[in-house]
Amino acid sequence: MKKLHWLAALLVAGAMPAFAAAPESCERVKDDIQQKIIKNGVPESGFSLDIVPNDQADRPDAQVVGHCANDTFKILYVRSGSDQQ
Repeated sequence: MKKLHWLAALLVAGAMPAFAAAPESCERVKDDIQQKIIKNGVPESGFSLDIVPNDQADRPDAQVVGHCANDTFKILYVRSGSDQQ
């Protein structure tokens, strides 16, 4: 039984770097999406991008424009400013 606990602990410890890298990889994806939106003529002050867990991605004021971290996070586009409809 002790071997099983050690094995579980090792598996969890081995997975930690992958979880720690998720926000960094998500930031890179978010930055890429942001640059594409700006190149399409949308001013940087006219929108925001939010990184949220999948279970929080269902927001009526936002549109999913990307995903990251093995599809465990979504990147949401939210319009802001006077051009909001």
